[in-house]
Amino acid sequence: MSPAPLPVTIDDIRAAAAALEGQVARTPIIPAPQLSGILGCELFLKLETLQRTGSFKDRGAYNKLRSLDKAQRKRGVVAMSAGNHAQGVAYHATRLGIPSTIVMPTFTPFTKVAKTEGYGAKVVLVGQTLDDSMGHARKLVDEEKLTLIHPYDDPYIIAGQGTAGLEILADVPDLDDLVVPIGGGGLISGIAIAARSINPSIRITGVEASLYASMADAVAGRTGVYGGATIAEGIAVKSPGVLTRQIIADLVDDIVAVEETVLEQGVHQLMTQQKLVAEGAGAAGIAGILANPERFAGRRVGVVVCGGNIDPRILASILMRGLVRNGQIARLRIEIEDVPGVLSTIAGIIGATGGNIIETYHQRLFFQIPVKRADIDVVVETRDRAHVDVIIGKLMESGYPATLLSDVGA
Repeated sequence: MSPAPLPVTIDDIRAAAAALEGQVARTPIIPAPQLSGILGCELFLKLETLQRTGSFKDRGAYNKLRSLDKAQRKRGVVAMSAGNHAQGVAYHATRLGIPSTIVMPTFTPFTKVAKTEGYGAKVVLVGQTLDDSMGHARKLVDEEKLTLIHPYDDPYIIAGQGTAGLEILADVPDLDDLVVPIGGGGLISGIAIAARSINPSIRITGVEASLYASMADAVAGRTGVYGGATIAEGIAVKSPGVLTRQIIADLVDDIVAVEETVLEQGVHQLMTQQKLVAEGAGAAGIAGILANPERFAGRRVGVVVCGGNIDPRILASILMRGLVRNGQIARLRIEIEDVPGVLSTIAGIIGATGGNIIETYHQRLFFQIPVKRADIDVVVETRDRAHVDVIIGKLMESGYPATLLSDVGA
């Protein structure tokens, strides 16, 4: 018996590409020499962050909305999303004169809620997960006769997202690998269909957040428990699509899951090495390579940077934590004799090594130390970890025991 036909074809994706021309951006794919050197592969980045709403979701949203008949457009549409699909639907629905309601989980970053409302949608915050939000969206479909614009499990959505794959292979046809984030699977499904039709030998790898590795389990016939706080809320999906699952099982070579610390490093590396702002889900492809460098060593690798709508506060925190992780900001605990002039001496030792003191905490009361001694916690700006070691060494030589306090981890 031959395999069941896929729900989306390359002709569907080519038709979507024709429809999307002039409606969404044809985003560039650029070489990433700095990250290539770090990751050990020849890396190319597809910048879906440059879409009007900051993510690839513009593609599928427009392709689905254009398919609606007059009655459906008049009644309006509803979507559930943690932010990017919401913005894509809201923006293009408003452009097309279609009323839109967006159901978002309560954890959605404020910046995404504000932008969605700014594009003209009515936003309803319901539930702690995307699945909770979907339940409320389906309720609105029944009660108000709205048309559901599913974020991933819809042939028009998949075909629209697949147009990114056509562009990637048109611009860099000799890629060895494609690495694509996975939430519900709409993006990687469409790209896989397009890429396989053009280059059957290309290797395709999906990347999930380890807290939400639902697609890998679904494809393997496993069940699991998913949940938890993630910076990749855009791919925090507990129930992957049925249509997308079939496509991924047929066309995607492997799915890797990455931990939160690696997702964080992906955002940090894109920002510091390539000067590109990506959200956690948008940087998941880079995180997948960081976690599995041997898989991609020496190969030409295309990565879809699928979204850039990160909360500025989260981005600031990630950048600062990256400085701590790299040893460029260090917190030292120094034991001193509690007499006048010691603080000045400590500052002089650190300054002489080239360290810059940012903050100082003088602890006398809350540690088990002799009454005539004290601990100083000093936050120091440094060049790198080796510089931290030099500072600690000089303090120790001068009779001031110093310890590097815990950082944010590797």
